[in-house]
Amino acid sequence: MARSFILALGADHGGVALKSRLAAALVEAGHEVQDYGTDSPASVDYPDFAHAVCTAVEEKRADFGILVCGTGIGMSIAANRRQGIRCGLAHDATTARLTRAHNDANVLALGARIIGEEVALDIIHIFLSTQFEGGRHERRLAKLNQATETTP
Repeated sequence: MARSFILALGADHGGVALKSRLAAALVEAGHEVQDYGTDSPASVDYPDFAHAVCTAVEEKRADFGILVCGTGIGMSIAANRRQGIRCGLAHDATTARLTRAHNDANVLALGARIIGEEVALDIIHIFLSTQFEGGRHERRLAKLNQATETTP
């Protein structure tokens, strides 16, 4: 059996339907899901949900975060403003694998208007099953961490 994780999920109104379907599939697969909203298609501000998910990851209440909005772009930008968060926007298996292997991403952003449910589930599976490669990538992560530590 594959390892199970504690996953913090969040979405704005553009990603709420996909987030709900993903949450159900992830629970069925044996993961613990913490849902940080939204629960409605009514217009909301995506940074609120990105920050809630990132806080759970930063505080180690969740192993990984998954953010869903219309394109994934807004959520990834909001998440990457947080110290200690490395959010990768993935649209396919390759970007999912590389964001973990090369960037040690701890948050995944998905675009509900860009990909469908099956592709999203494949991306999440690959993201969760890929290990960070380390090596030459560690030097680059150290530089990213140094940049966020000096940013006001």
